[in-house]
Amino acid sequence: MIEQQEWSFLEGARLLITGGTGSLGKQLARTILDASTEARIIIFSRDEYKQYHMQALYTQEELRRLRFFLGDVRDQQRLYRAMHGVDYVIHTAALKHVPAAEYNPFEFVKTNVLGAENVINACLDAGVRKVVALSTDKAANPINLYGATKLCSDKIFTAANSYSAGSGTRFSVVRYGNVVGSRGSVIPFFLSKWRTGSLPITDPRMTRFWIKLEQGASLVLNALERMQGGEIWVPKIPSMKVVDLARVISPDAEQPIVGIRAGEKLHECMVPIDDGRYTMDVGTAYTILPAGNQKLRSFYEKQGSTACPEDFEYRSDKNHIWLSEEQLASMIAGLSLPEVRGWAQQRGFLQEVH
Repeated sequence: MIEQQEWSFLEGARLLITGGTGSLGKQLARTILDASTEARIIIFSRDEYKQYHMQALYTQEELRRLRFFLGDVRDQQRLYRAMHGVDYVIHTAALKHVPAAEYNPFEFVKTNVLGAENVINACLDAGVRKVVALSTDKAANPINLYGATKLCSDKIFTAANSYSAGSGTRFSVVRYGNVVGSRGSVIPFFLSKWRTGSLPITDPRMTRFWIKLEQGASLVLNALERMQGGEIWVPKIPSMKVVDLARVISPDAEQPIVGIRAGEKLHECMVPIDDGRYTMDVGTAYTILPAGNQKLRSFYEKQGSTACPEDFEYRSDKNHIWLSEEQLASMIAGLSLPEVRGWAQQRGFLQEVH
């Protein structure tokens, strides 16, 4: 699992989070505020309504260390203005809805690819120290347009290290799968239907990785602290079977098979087999190194990391860590979702609800 560290590098640092009003952005802001006393955070996003509501989550003392900056990653000049004096950038801004990407491809390219280029150029010219960009399992062997745009983003962020010799800016990527309980994910969907006696399953073989939002934030900050530039960081996290999840939520419910949706995968993959030969085991995570970068490989070997086998791949169906039904039930009960309380009360898990 993902360990939390001291993150002493945060003290006195100035961080900018693009897409900062999203789920991960809010969790990162909370984690950084709690882990430091002097770190300052710029929330860069395009939705003033979300910024207004996010501000209400903090005390006056915490707001002293937060700045809310309206802007879009498509607007390079606005990024240049926001980056002034920034030490670290965490790039989470993206368009993410898979069906919407198929119908609006150019909008996704403008935000996820050209927006990524704008972030890179602004970071280079502002002399930002380190940049971590958020990726997705859908960027590994992509089968939909959203995944393809995120693969492009991953490639240009890791390649950006070739352009940063003068400024010293380092770029890296963090990749993980679906966040438990996030908007549009399977858990809120099942919880909204558990009383109906029917939980539709796309495919009984389907598996998914399981990561909590707090773990995602810790992974990002760990990568920001440890990165040398050019890595793609992938957490070691457990897998689950979707049919097991449905059974935990409603043991007696029918499970009609409705078929896999367009652009959806049967299993999640975060390290494709063709990247396995460039992947290092760094303890609580894997890191995919740029092909042929022997200097970076030697650095991690000296740190005690080991190279993964030539045929290594990291997939949710071939994982060696699996959640039991008891663990699934406990973790669902601990989620801060409006649908959880009624379900947990009925199932006898109320004491575990936050």
